[in-house]
Formats: sequence, structure tokens, C-alpha cells
Amino acid sequence: MVGLKATALAVTLGLVAPPLAPRGHAGVSPAAVGLPALDQPQQDQADSLFRAAREALNRADYQRAVTLFQRVLREYPGSVHAGDAIYWMAFVSYRAGGTRNLETALNLLAQQRKSYPDAATRRDGEVLATRIRGELARLGNAEAAESVFVLAAPPAPPVAQAPQAPPVTAAAPAPAAPPARRGGQGPECRDEDSELRAAALNALLQMDSERALPILKQVLERRDPCSVELRRKAMFLVSQKRGPEVEDILLQAARDDPDREVRTQAVFWLSQVPGERAVTALDSILLRSNDREVQEKAVFSLSQHKSARAAEILRRFIDRSGVSDELKANAIFWLGQRQSSETLKYLQDLYPRLTSEELKEKVIFSVSQMRGADSQRWLMDVALNASEPMEMRKKALFWAGQNRNVPIADLARLYDTMNDREMKEQLIFTYSQRREPEAVDQLMAIAENDPDGELRKKAIFWLGQSKDPRAAEFLLRIINK
Repeated sequence: MVGLKATALAVTLGLVAPPLAPRGHAGVSPAAVGLPALDQPQQDQADSLFRAAREALNRADYQRAVTLFQRVLREYPGSVHAGDAIYWMAFVSYRAGGTRNLETALNLLAQQRKSYPDAATRRDGEVLATRIRGELARLGNAEAAESVFVLAAPPAPPVAQAPQAPPVTAAAPAPAAPPARRGGQGPECRDEDSELRAAALNALLQMDSERALPILKQVLERRDPCSVELRRKAMFLVSQKRGPEVEDILLQAARDDPDREVRTQAVFWLSQVPGERAVTALDSILLRSNDREVQEKAVFSLSQHKSARAAEILRRFIDRSGVSDELKANAIFWLGQRQSSETLKYLQDLYPRLTSEELKEKVIFSVSQMRGADSQRWLMDVALNASEPMEMRKKALFWAGQNRNVPIADLARLYDTMNDREMKEQLIFTYSQRREPEAVDQLMAIAENDPDGELRKKAIFWLGQSKDPRAAEFLLRIINK
């Protein structure tokens, strides 16, 4: 069915509640549906039958599952499972797809609302009904389409009532603030409406993006506390479309939305918006924001833009005073993903100006990600520079050795020129990471001839990890000496 992939994506991203995960049984009172309560043996039989139906459903044996759910409803209409059985029959019809099955599913959910209003799956049924209407609308059902549009449109935000002046009495202690709801929403927010509206927005976007975007824009313009979760979901839905209007919506949310998550997501999705306008907005956000997470997203988004100006903004950000090392390291990493001679030269010039070893290490790694002889030559220069900190030399040597463009013969010649024991240890490890036969030759030569016993032991250890059959023969010869 066409809509299943989109629904699965929405469930994965937390946009809507998965239909296969209904809430726990609150229990429907038989009296509430005008039916006598079951005695215990009857209730046990209903429980057993319902479990068998669910097991069949989980095995994808839909025909048997529906037959068993029908028996629950027919034989035990007063059980706590009767209303849920209707929901699962509707779900099976929804999975089957096609206009007739979708209409059957809607009729079943209407029956659940009327006859079992307290069913544990009642709320899931409302969400499923909204998805079904979206599918029917996509198949040309005008009534279903109208229902989706009406539900998707944001309601007017709640209007605060002017408080009446309290009578003059003795001062009383201030009441405690009510606990916040999930997602930062106040206790007066109705989660059910928000979830249904999110499902409607998702259905609407698949059906008609031109008509959906104005509604999504209205949702994102809301500023009341109850709209936070809905705005987060709307932001993802907007990000899946392209065009000037999408860019406008993302820019507005990135600058003005009071919710941090909405702002960070808007900044992230700006990475997919081409053009200098988005780059200008990201520059402004990076410069003015005091939120580290927002700044990190802005750095990433700028790194994805191929314009020269985006790279210039990142370089300027790294050079700014007052920027934390963590943010600078992040910017250096993403800048290093840009394969250009200009970026390489900037990083090479930046390295000696840095005092933080963490940032120096980031530069070494970023340079190692760049293809070409110039980057590898620079790494070897750092490794051989005795005035550099030992850890930086070892890092540079390691990353140079990881690049197969650096000939193993060059690395082998380095060993005898090194006077520092730590660098020799690093070279031994570097040889162990290469797959060329020459690397094994070098390890065997060290293991057999190096005057330093500890270095010989390290070479022998790494030979023991080698899959080259010559290494095993060499070790056997050493053992038998």
C-alpha cells in the first residue's frame, strides 16, 4: 500500500503514534455500553480468545485474526476487549488497502466511538481514522479530503481570560506551579487534538503539498505553549518539500521560534536549501546565537553549502575570539570535509597559530581527510618536526600511514632515521595497519634485528595479528631458535 512507507517513516521519527502500539487497557465498563458485566469464567475465556487473535495478528495471519476478533465482539460484547477488537479489525482493513477496505475500516472505527467510547484503543482509533481519510482523499474522496483539511488547520490559540480582582483579604501563600506536560506543554493542553492534527498534517502533505504548506506555516506561526509539539512535527513535514516558500518558512522558524528544538531543526534543514540567502541567514544565526546546539547546527549547515562564502564564514568563525574550543573543533572538522586547495592552505596556516592540542589534533585529522600529495606531505612534515609535541607527531604519522597514497617504502625508510623511541613505536603500529607485503617485511626486520628488545617485542606482537602466512612462519622460526 502506498501510504504504508510514509506512515512507517512518520512513526520512526515520532510524528505519530504507531498503530501497533496502543495504550494499555484502561478497561471499558460494561455498564458504559449498556451490557451486563461478565462473570470471571467468561472474562477468562474472552481474555484467551483476544490473546489468540493478537498472536495471529503478530504472525500476519490476518484472516484468522479477524475471525477471532469477530468472535470476541460477538460472544463477549461486554468484555474489556470488545472495543479493542473493533480497532484491530479496522487496522487489518486499513493494511489491506483499497477504497472498499478503507471505508470498512472507517465504519468500524465509527462503531468503536459510538459503542465503546472508553476503549483503551479509542485514541489510537482517532489517529488511524485520520490516516485512513488521508488515504481516501489521495484516492479521490472529496469528503475525506475536506475532513483532513479541516482537522489539519490550526485552531486559534487559547485566549487568556482577564483575571478578576481578588477580594482584599489577608495575604495567602502563592500556589505551586502546576507540573509541566511532556514536551513543555502546560496542563491545559489537549494532547489528543495535537496528535490527531499531526496525523492530518502528514496525510495532507502526501496528498497535496501546495495546499499543505500554508497550513504548516500557520502552525509554525503559533506561539502558545500548547503548540510546541505540533510545531516540531510541522517543521519536519516542511523540510520534506522544496521551493521558495519552504525556504521562507525555515528562515522564519530558525530566527524567531521560541522553542529550541524547532529552531535547531530549522537551522539543520537550511543545509538543504541552496542559494546565498540561506547562507546569509546561517551567518547571522552563527554570529548572534548564544545557544551552542543551534550554533553547531549552523556550522554543519554552512559546511553543506558549496559556495565560497559559506567556507569564508566558517573560517571567520574559527578565527573569532570568544568562541569555545568545542565549537571551533566542530567547525574545523566540517571545514575539513570541503576538498579544496584553499581550505587545505587555511588549515595549514591555522595549525601553528593554535595553542590548544585538541584543536591541533582536529586540524591534523581534517587535513588527513583531504586527498592529494600536498596534504600527505604536510602530515609527514608535522610527524618529522622534532619541535612539535610528541602526541601531535604521533597523530600526524598515524593518519599519514592510513592513507594508501603514502608509499609503504617511504614509511619503512623513516624507521632508521628516527631517534625517538615513541615515534618508532608509532611506526611499528603504522606498519601493522598496512596490508602490503612490504609492511610485514619491515616488521620482521625489526623483530629480528632491532637492538631494542621492547621494540622487537612490539613488532612480534603485531606480527601475531597479521594474516600474512609469512608472519606465522617467521614466528615459528623465532620460537624454534
